Amino acid sequence: MITGMVICAVTAADAQDRPGWSTQVDGLAVYQGETDLDDGSDFSASRTFLRGSSQYSFGNGSSVGVSASLGAFDYDFGGAAVGPWDNIRDIRLSIPMRFRASENTTVFVSPQVRWDYESGVDPSDGDTYGVFAGVAWEISDSLTIGPAIGAYSQLEDSGADVFPALLINWDINDRWNLNTGSGLGATRGPGLTLGYTINDSIKLALSARLESVQFRLDENGVAPNGVGEDESTPVVLSLQYDPNPGFSVSAFAGAEFDGRLRLEDSDGNRISSQSYDTAPLAGIALRLRF
Repeated sequence: MITGMVICAVTAADAQDRPGWSTQVDGLAVYQGETDLDDGSDFSASRTFLRGSSQYSFGNGSSVGVSASLGAFDYDFGGAAVGPWDNIRDIRLSIPMRFRASENTTVFVSPQVRWDYESGVDPSDGDTYGVFAGVAWEISDSLTIGPAIGAYSQLEDSGADVFPALLINWDINDRWNLNTGSGLGATRGPGLTLGYTINDSIKLALSARLESVQFRLDENGVAPNGVGEDESTPVVLSLQYDPNPGFSVSAFAGAEFDGRLRLEDSDGNRISSQSYDTAPLAGIALRLRF
């Protein structure tokens, strides 16, 4: 499930931020069009997010920050007597940290706590936690690259969801750039974005990522106190406009591929797993910097 394309690239330029505090507010609205499920029913969804973050830069390439967000996934199921869920809430708190280990080496660590739950459920019943960490080397003035790993707990599962990732920021030439970054509301680690700078204020980008989110269900549905999951591979084309350094707006459109909805009971037993057809999506994201 993709929920935004506001990119925070891993760049060597980040290490040159001036000392002190900086604050950022991000907003997002996205709509996923109607798509068919295996059982003949269909669904659509709308998603909104609001995130506030503040970061303190030490002026030597190291920084520490705090980020909090509120989100909502509203599902509309058709062709079914009872939908498996409807209104999902998402709360996140993270502490991103960056350390300059050497002149050409930067370490990234971001622990996170999340609460994903259906409306009416106690948020504490949908809490998970984890960390995303990596190291990147500045190979040249145009290329920064390195490995990363994410590890997150799962609802009704004693194990962890562990996945590798690649951190990269490559200025292919004066206009083309390939980078990884975290989208607003993204559910896993970095995706991959190929960007093209049209001019100083307009950028075009093609982005893709893997998405998977679990959430606690209420006691009144087809799986009382169970767990729902939405998984997909979204690909979007976005157009970003930066009229000044303190404001940007992005419009994007694309599709979700390889989508799947899963449903488990409160004991972790699988009730159903249905794939869904390629789903269109479109949205808009805003960013303010102070």
